[in-house]
Amino acid sequence: MEHVLTLVIRVEKNDRPQQTDALEAAAHAVLAILADERSTGAGEWADAMAAWQDHRIRKVVRRARGAEWRRAEALPGITVNHGTAEVRVFPPVPLDDVPKDLAKLQVTGTDFDQPEPPAVPHPNTPVLWINPALRMSSGKTMAQVGHGAHLAWLALPDPARKAWAAAAFPLAVRTAGRAHWTQLLQTSFPVVQDAGFTEIDPGSRTVIAEHPQLRT
Repeated sequence: MEHVLTLVIRVEKNDRPQQTDALEAAAHAVLAILADERSTGAGEWADAMAAWQDHRIRKVVRRARGAEWRRAEALPGITVNHGTAEVRVFPPVPLDDVPKDLAKLQVTGTDFDQPEPPAVPHPNTPVLWINPALRMSSGKTMAQVGHGAHLAWLALPDPARKAWAAAAFPLAVRTAGRAHWTQLLQTSFPVVQDAGFTEIDPGSRTVIAEHPQLRT
């Protein structure tokens, strides 16, 4: 049975997150639940996490404000604060069993602004590079960078995972230049290929996860 992991971003009427903060918060949230002790071994979320990862690592991003956010906060999950963004991630559930307080939240039309260009990442910072040729909503892009962070986590050896978690998952999300994207496609870094359910064509390569520990 296919499972889905839900991410909810807080979007108050007069307090909207910036694009880069939202994307990086989504990536942090995915890594946080992957590394959480409740997700492994005999943890309370372990079976659900295993069932989810045995199929497509499907992620859905929704948005909430006010009372909607407070109801979402009351459900089991992990909240990540990053700059102007606040994201809560929930353990995976079967597609037909998404809690009603999450299922009724809006999933489409989530777009954020980026007033200033983000800084150039430090050379040793893991970077999730977005395909510059694709047009995706902020919500769709959050799901894609979540996939990228997830694939990087799976590709890392256990000591590197532990080191990344101990450092609180430093990372950056940036849109690659076209030439740089072409170069990245020639590497062995993990590549996200979308199933094409929404917004873009099936098989579209959306994100490449460049982690220093995966450089060859």
